[in-house]
Amino acid sequence: MTTQEKYLHILRRHLPAEAVDWVYQYADRHNLHLHVTRGRRSKLGDYRWPQPQHDFHEISVNGDLNPYFFFWVFLHEAAHLEVHSKYAEHVAPHGHEWQAEYAGLLRQHVGSFPADARDLVSRYASRIPLQRRLFRQVEAALHRYDKGFDPDALLPRLDNLPAGTLFRLKSNPKILFRSVERRRIRWLCQAVGTARQYTVSGTAEVLVENEI
Repeated sequence: MTTQEKYLHILRRHLPAEAVDWVYQYADRHNLHLHVTRGRRSKLGDYRWPQPQHDFHEISVNGDLNPYFFFWVFLHEAAHLEVHSKYAEHVAPHGHEWQAEYAGLLRQHVGSFPADARDLVSRYASRIPLQRRLFRQVEAALHRYDKGFDPDALLPRLDNLPAGTLFRLKSNPKILFRSVERRRIRWLCQAVGTARQYTVSGTAEVLVENEI
């Protein structure tokens, strides 16, 4: 087996079939070394620009991700490569320039994602600044393709429930809340019994309570 065949074999194991040839050609065109790493809790992937000790770009992606999520992370890191190639280190890591590059790559490759996630990917990539709420929804949709995924184990998130819902936080179920109104990426909520107000992330997993 040639080096090229070995590389393509690795890509086929970790990417959607529709993305394999493009990633191979992209890596060749940009002098990019792609590393498939073991799972890391601290990050899903990273990008390193050329250094004096090596003259190539590097992207690493965790090898325990399902193919769609692997490609989602790869495009995130490829956007960093594009930004560095154009602006070096003169822009914010996830600023407007990076968001525009990432959105463009996602729009280019919507067809490489599963059919039930394409609308979400398209909506997420349709406007700048990118919306964190849609970002979380895309990731949730892609996680459905994880090995051993159990849809019945999913808890609802606050963003997916109407105002006025009674709930407890999965991370801290001692307090009973009622959601009041959404404020950008967080919800204004009220603790039942004390009327004390809190703001809660819209992506928080919650335990819904029935009205008494």
